Amino acid sequence: MQNRLVILILGTIFSFSAAAQNEEVFITDKVSDTYAYVDVMKTYERVAAKGYKSVDLFQKLGDSSYSHFKLEKAAEWYDKLFAMTADLEPVYYYRYAESLRFICENEKADAILEKLKTKGTVKKKV
Repeated sequence: MQNRLVILILGTIFSFSAAAQNEEVFITDKVSDTYAYVDVMKTYERVAAKGYKSVDLFQKLGDSSYSHFKLEKAAEWYDKLFAMTADLEPVYYYRYAESLRFICENEKADAILEKLKTKGTVKKKV
């Protein structure tokens, strides 16, 4: 009985070690002592300054400015976004209106919120 218990315990221990992942260490070539950091938002701003226009670009620039509390810039990017299309999610209407209120353009902000109200409810995809 005791032999069976010992065999069972040893078998369990060996099965865990056999199923464990092999530890492999991959060493890459070191390019330099410093890491390259690319500021994506600065790159997007340079692309927009060169005249490239897209809904996705203006959404990213507006969202980044809004999330970093640079509401003047956010209002500028959202203005360009709304000039391209009005078929946007309700969050963009709200952010644009809030950015406009920050720079004291209350009438324009009210107009944006009215557009949101007349747009109606958004159907969710299931």
